[in-house]
Amino acid sequence: MIELWYAPTPNGWKIAIMLEECGLPYRIRNVDMRAREHRGEAYTEICPTQKIPAIVDETPLDGGAPRKVFETGAILLHLAEKSGQFLPRDPVQRNETICWLFWQVSAIGPILGQNGHFVLYAPTPEPYALQRFRNEATQLYEVLDRQLRKTGAYIAGPDYTIADIACFPWLMTHKAQRFTLDDYPHIKRWYATLRARPALQRGLAIGRENKLLGGETQRAVHGEPQRSDKP
Repeated sequence: MIELWYAPTPNGWKIAIMLEECGLPYRIRNVDMRAREHRGEAYTEICPTQKIPAIVDETPLDGGAPRKVFETGAILLHLAEKSGQFLPRDPVQRNETICWLFWQVSAIGPILGQNGHFVLYAPTPEPYALQRFRNEATQLYEVLDRQLRKTGAYIAGPDYTIADIACFPWLMTHKAQRFTLDDYPHIKRWYATLRARPALQRGLAIGRENKLLGGETQRAVHGEPQRSDKP
């Protein structure tokens, strides 16, 4: 069983989507960020960086004690290795997948997070910050569109991987961040392909359910792992 400490944010959605895609059994521990529960002692014990999300794997592959995992890139790698899915076994494709995963956590998340902050939440307009992060975000969109034009399929190659799962929730914010996918035809094609996946839709639905559940604990157990890294 995987315990997911969760809030409905792009980073939270990444892991909810991954759990649904893998078919691993899990339960939700809602973390109310407005009440600063992520700064509390209970959550800090799970995640010392106090960032959302984190997991506790109660049945790690080595049969040892429950494993705490934080940082979304590390969580995605852990779940991919646990389930045998969405991380290619071929060394070249595996390397490519991990490179694009790290690109997401080092660039897409931080830059789009800052762009979204200054577009949506800054109390007063900050022209320099708006222009700076708009330029940086545009460059990232161009990088991703170019890569998807090259592969013609998914970010790291012909197969759907944790690189796609990591990037999608952040691209889902494109309208709020004042981007249109019409400017990026290869992203638009990729986005539509992923958006149609039933498991991805279930992962996103957890966020909608949590808005109704507030801080309560929700239990969700779904299916058996599908031993394939293909869509």
